[in-house]
Amino acid sequence: MSRHFNFVILAIAGILCAAPPAAAEAGIQRVHRADRPRLPGMGPSLRNSVSLDTNERAGTIIIRKDEKALFLVTGKGQALRYRISVGRDGFGWTGTVKVGAKQIWPEWRPPAEMRKREPDLPELVPAGPYNPLGARALYLHKNGRDTLYRIHGTNDPRGVGFDGTSGCFRLTNTDVVDLFQRVPVGTKVIVQ
Repeated sequence: MSRHFNFVILAIAGILCAAPPAAAEAGIQRVHRADRPRLPGMGPSLRNSVSLDTNERAGTIIIRKDEKALFLVTGKGQALRYRISVGRDGFGWTGTVKVGAKQIWPEWRPPAEMRKREPDLPELVPAGPYNPLGARALYLHKNGRDTLYRIHGTNDPRGVGFDGTSGCFRLTNTDVVDLFQRVPVGTKVIVQ
């Protein structure tokens, strides 16, 4: 009986191996990984815990442009440090603002001033992996009004750590998703 059972098992295995896959029968072709279009990545986390000499309360964001760093104060003398890109020459600013709104996969409407400098920019870039604002955006407000500056992700994680924005603060998507989850609307943001 054991011999007969083994024969039946082998026969079934042979039939299964010889049968064409259901996808092939249905006319569906497999797409190999190399043939798939490459989507922008989330990018690595450039975040770490650090000591920070500040009297600001936990939850405050401090941006130090000269260090290309965003600090989220986590407690007395402690913070999370995120590497960022900052405004290029002529586009930097300082001051105290608040997070006025938050958006998951934001669309991007380049401001008229930017479109004047770069006429090839579209009026709207829809939300998604090719949008330069990336996976999340924190909208910075002053006195209840949108400043048009953002803390946001990127569709090109290699572009983090430089002077290269029009005044926004750019993080990898991995890091902006982390920051987004930690920071409520109303958070104080100090830009130095």
